[in-house]
Amino acid sequence: MKEVFIYTDGACSHNPGPGGFGVIMRYKEHEKEFSQGYILTTNNRMELRAVIYGLSLLKEKCKVVITTDSQYVKNGMTSWIEGWKRRNWCSSLNQAVKNKDLWQELDSLCNKHEVTFRWVRGHAGHSENERCDRLAVEATKGPNKIEDIGYID
Repeated sequence: MKEVFIYTDGACSHNPGPGGFGVIMRYKEHEKEFSQGYILTTNNRMELRAVIYGLSLLKEKCKVVITTDSQYVKNGMTSWIEGWKRRNWCSSLNQAVKNKDLWQELDSLCNKHEVTFRWVRGHAGHSENERCDRLAVEATKGPNKIEDIGYID
């Protein structure tokens, strides 16, 4: 099974406001970078969209290591999501899960692969995270997608 490394970051100017994400994908010696901007969104939605975008590019089942500086994404997928599903997409406080649409999409994509999430501290010198941050911030300056607000967080 192929082992793919995906590095992600999301950014938002104001919150909500113009946003973007950056993704680096690495398989063996091959590496590609992607980014996309949105007119109106939130930081958390951009963090989720980055991971979704990377996973959606995979054409076959892979072993995937996702590195993110978002504890929201990492904890959501490794600690919270099973409880949300048991409670019909409600939080432990019995409130609707924010960004449910993206969590469901991410869950579906993760179920197609063997996925491990790794968290790194943002803006701490991790080279791929710093590159993803630059891609995401640059994407906020020229949003090319429609609004992506979903559930405001």
